[in-house]
Amino acid sequence: MTNDVAAIRHGFPMLTEHDVYLFKQGRHTRLHERLGAHVREVDGIAGVSFAVWAPNAREVSVIGDFNGWRAGSHPLQIREDDSGIWEGFAPGLTAGSQYKFHISSRLGDYAADKGDPFAFSWERPPATACRVQELDYQWDDAAWMDRRHRANGLDAPWSIYEMHPGSWRRVAEEGNRMPTYRELAEWLPAYLGELGFTHVEFMPITEHPFYGSWGYQTTGYFAPTARYGTPQDFMFLVDRLHQHGIGVIVDWVPSHFPDDEHGLRYFDGTHLFEHADPRSGFHPEWQSYIFNYGRHEVRSFLLSSALFWMEKYHLDGLRVDAVASMLYLDYGRKEGEWIANEHGGNENLAAVAFLRDLNEAIYRDLPGTQTIAEESTAWPMVSRPTYLGGLGFGMKWNMGWMHDTLAYFANDPLYRKYHHDRLTFSLAYAFNENFVLSLSHDEVVHGKGSLINKMPGDEWQKFANLRALFGYMYGHPGKKLLFMGDEFGQWREWNHDRALDWQLLEQSAHRSLRHWLGDLNHLYRSQPALFEQDFVSAGFEWIDRQDVEESTLSFLRKARNPDDMILVICNLTPVPRENYRVGVPRGGWWRELLNSDARTYGGSGRGNRGGVETAPVGAHGHYHSLVLDLPPLAVLFLQPGA
Repeated sequence: MTNDVAAIRHGFPMLTEHDVYLFKQGRHTRLHERLGAHVREVDGIAGVSFAVWAPNAREVSVIGDFNGWRAGSHPLQIREDDSGIWEGFAPGLTAGSQYKFHISSRLGDYAADKGDPFAFSWERPPATACRVQELDYQWDDAAWMDRRHRANGLDAPWSIYEMHPGSWRRVAEEGNRMPTYRELAEWLPAYLGELGFTHVEFMPITEHPFYGSWGYQTTGYFAPTARYGTPQDFMFLVDRLHQHGIGVIVDWVPSHFPDDEHGLRYFDGTHLFEHADPRSGFHPEWQSYIFNYGRHEVRSFLLSSALFWMEKYHLDGLRVDAVASMLYLDYGRKEGEWIANEHGGNENLAAVAFLRDLNEAIYRDLPGTQTIAEESTAWPMVSRPTYLGGLGFGMKWNMGWMHDTLAYFANDPLYRKYHHDRLTFSLAYAFNENFVLSLSHDEVVHGKGSLINKMPGDEWQKFANLRALFGYMYGHPGKKLLFMGDEFGQWREWNHDRALDWQLLEQSAHRSLRHWLGDLNHLYRSQPALFEQDFVSAGFEWIDRQDVEESTLSFLRKARNPDDMILVICNLTPVPRENYRVGVPRGGWWRELLNSDARTYGGSGRGNRGGVETAPVGAHGHYHSLVLDLPPLAVLFLQPGA
């Protein structure tokens, strides 16, 4: 298509004056409907409208497969207002055409071929051109969309399976190729449904040039990566997951972007999206550029990206990456390498304002969805409403719990009594935020070892310890997140260039571990006591947190119905505890719902034969007590009156 496309015509703008006003105020949340490339009809003539923000450009033209990639043959025209937006209409151009913007700066002799920041589709990397793309799709998830406000509520069960699409499975018979979105749509819903997960969280699927960045170095903020298929293919995946009752979360990265020449860096010959001063605009740890959140147009760009994914792709949530790096001006920097704010502090006030705007827009316009912060510091009120002074996120990853818990379980059980507070300390702050307990991809890469290899002891003890870790996690207040492969005890670290070691499921120990995790999920989802009051202290009560010598913990989880409760008991040594007395608030029969030491899960088979009757003997401040057999390295779940 090199000769049958007419040159750019002008005078058919996509943006109204109100659009420009909102754009410049940093409050436009639908810029993707105005900027970028859009198939449309003007005066009965079909074609594509182009619009791009490049205020410091001298000339901008569209280059592509329709004009031999010749700069100047399809020039855009700058608007007469001061928006800095260039636009034009190309008659005869159609969806599927490849294109870029050739931008010559009015400052110096800079000229570059840039990808469209608002492109809905890109070529498959390492190619870097954009594609004109329409986003038409017939959704079949109306039932999910009608009820997702309940499934995604803060008082609902959230058991999240975090995964990297390109390395979950591979097609070995086709050269170990990565799966497509449509293949994942065939395999994933049934797998997650069988295991009882409520949500799946995809590591970033936004287009990214370097596969090894796992998507966290984004260039295409409005396009799913072409490595796995088309935008409609990704819609199909989300659609199928919703049809199976599984919510979809995607990691989104507004904290930084890579330095690839075709990307956002130095977009119009100036530091347009990033700060000019590297002390504010360049991330030394990640070798990437930091968005200038103080620039209104940049805020509109990012707000539009977030709402675009939620609306166009029916996402149920965004997990916002690296929030701590946004909040602190000195994040990852030494003294003298950062610029203080106007009050002399290290808080990034513009980023704080942006995050509040982001959350207000999502919860205002998209009820029934959630935002989740990956925030690793003690910044207060991350998951509290903005009108109370919070950042406005729905939930926050509990990094403190993760670090303390993994450190505890890494200890030989003989020495765990000296580290007992690592398991109890999390309850001192468990209700300060709406926490997600995350055992994510970050814990199984870069030499940290797989989750099961963090466990001490011989092979039997490693599996028992991991079952106990999962049991403690599912009893602890907070929503749950587990990275792919952990559910069956993958031995090696995660590697993005190969599939998970599914062949391990041929071995009974790995099958049994997955069976345990699946039963945990199903119990968790069926018992309001384990999720309904995750974020309030009324949902938790210690029975005994001080049995340091025997390394046991016992506590109650409670639903809003005061009669609905579950007792969780952890024995975190390989020594069985016979005739172990635990005080409980109700007399009668307590049924053993789950026991991680059951033979069906690979355990030794010790337990309480289905349940125990209370004795009228006081203990732990209660008038009734249970005398239990605590299996080695095990967690028990018991329920009264069942």
